[in-house]
Amino acid sequence: MDAGSGLSGESVPTVTGSVSPLAQGPEEVLRYRSPLVSRYASREMAFNFSDSKKFQTWRRLWLYLAQAQRSLGLPVSEEQIQEMEANLENIDFKMAAEEEKRLRHDVMAHVHTFAHCCPRAAPIIHLGATSCYVGDNTDLIVLRDGFDLLLPKLARVINRLADFAKQYADLPTLGFTHYQPAQLTTVGKRACLWLQDLCMDLRNLERARNELRFRGVKGTTGTQASFLQLFEGDHDKVEELDRLVTSMAGFKRAYIVTGQTYSRKVDVEVLSVLASLGATVHKICTDIRLLANLKELEEPFEKEQIGSSAMPYKRNPMRCERCCSLARHLMTLIMNPLQTASVQWFERTLDDSANRRVSLAEAFLTADIVLSTLQNVSEGLVVYPKVIERRIRQELPFMATENVIMAMVKSGGNRQDCHERIRVLSQQAAAVVKQEGGDNDLISRIRSDPYFAPIHGQLEQLLDPKSFIGRAPQQVRSI
Repeated sequence: MDAGSGLSGESVPTVTGSVSPLAQGPEEVLRYRSPLVSRYASREMAFNFSDSKKFQTWRRLWLYLAQAQRSLGLPVSEEQIQEMEANLENIDFKMAAEEEKRLRHDVMAHVHTFAHCCPRAAPIIHLGATSCYVGDNTDLIVLRDGFDLLLPKLARVINRLADFAKQYADLPTLGFTHYQPAQLTTVGKRACLWLQDLCMDLRNLERARNELRFRGVKGTTGTQASFLQLFEGDHDKVEELDRLVTSMAGFKRAYIVTGQTYSRKVDVEVLSVLASLGATVHKICTDIRLLANLKELEEPFEKEQIGSSAMPYKRNPMRCERCCSLARHLMTLIMNPLQTASVQWFERTLDDSANRRVSLAEAFLTADIVLSTLQNVSEGLVVYPKVIERRIRQELPFMATENVIMAMVKSGGNRQDCHERIRVLSQQAAAVVKQEGGDNDLISRIRSDPYFAPIHGQLEQLLDPKSFIGRAPQQVRSI
C-alpha cells in the first residue's frame, strides 16, 4: 500500500484488520499536526516559522541582492527591481511544490516560481548566489525575530512575579532544604529565587539576540568568488555588496568567515539559552506544583475548570504541569545543534538541513508556549496564608529551641542543662507528631515545665515568625 493512501480517503487496515475510524473525515484530522502549533503556540510565533514568511523572506533577499548589485553598477534595471518588489507576496505555492518535485531542490523551485511572475527580472534573480544565501540568511532573520517575540513575554513574566514578590515580601513561610523543613523565609523572597533565574535568562536571550550576525553574501564555499567575478576582481565592491545587503536585512554586522553556511555553533548558542530558560521554567513550575500539594499556593483555576474526570474535588496544577512537560522537551533540543555542529564536514554537509527544520522551530515554539503559560500562572497565583501559618506553627517550635536556650541563659540558666531538657521535650513532642498524628505540643510542654518559668512571659515573642525571616523582606525590596 502507498504510504499516503490513507490520506486520499481509502480504508486504512489496522493491526487487527479492522477499518481505521480515521480513514474518512476532514483533511485536517487525517494528518499529523504538531501540537506545538495546533494547540499551544501564539499566532505570531507560528507565523514566524511558516512557509509564508520563509518564502517571502527569500524573495525579499533576492530583491536586496538585486538592489545592491544595481547600486554597484551591475546591469540590473529599475524595471526589474520594481517587478520583483511588486511580487514579493505573490507566491504560487502549488507551482513551487510541483517545481520542487520535478527539480528535487527547494531553492531552485522558488527561483523558477519567482521568475515565472517576474519575467523581466528572471535573468538576474539569484545572480551569483548559492542556496544558503536565502536559506541561511532567512534562518538568521527568523531566529532574530523569534527572540524579538520571546523577550517581551519573558519581561512580562518577570514584571508579574516582581509584583507578586513585593505583595508577599513580609509573609513568613516555611523554607525547605532537601524538601525537609528548614528556617523560615517569606513567600516573596521565594519568588525572588525564581525572578533571579528569569533575569539571568533575559540577559542571556538579549545577548544571544544581539550577537546574531548575518551570513551575508558569501558565495558557494564562503570565498565570495562568484561575486568577485561579477565585479571583475573589484574587492571593494564585493565587500560593499556584503555590507549593503546586510544592512538592508536589518543587521549591523555579518560573519566575516563562513563556509557555505554560517557556523552551526551559532545554533548551539541560540538553543543553549532557550534550553536554560526551559530549566528555569521547570524549576519554578515544580515549586508551584509542590506548594499546591501543600495547599499553600495555587495556580489560577477557572470557575468551570475540571481537575479530574473521576475526582471532582481535585484542583490539579495543569498549567504548571504543561510548562514542566514542554520545558523538558525544550531542554532536550540542545542536543540537536551540538551534534549537528560537530559533524559539519569542511565547508558544509547537508545532514544539518532536515534536523534544523525541526529543532530550531520547535525550540522557539516551545519557549513561546511556556512563557505564555507561565505569564498566565504568574498573573493569577493564589496564596493561602492560614495554611502557611498552620504549617509554621507545626515546625517553628523546633526551630525556636535555640532562641529558648539563649533566653534561659540570659535569665541565669545553665546552657547544658537547658539543652538537655529541651532535647527530651522535643523528642516527646516529635513522637506525638510522628507516632500519634497529633499537633506539635513542644511549647505547651515548655510552658508546663517549671524549669522554664523565667522565660514563660517571653515565649510569644520568641515564637514570632517574623523574628525568623532574617532580611528576606529587605532582599525582596532590593530586587
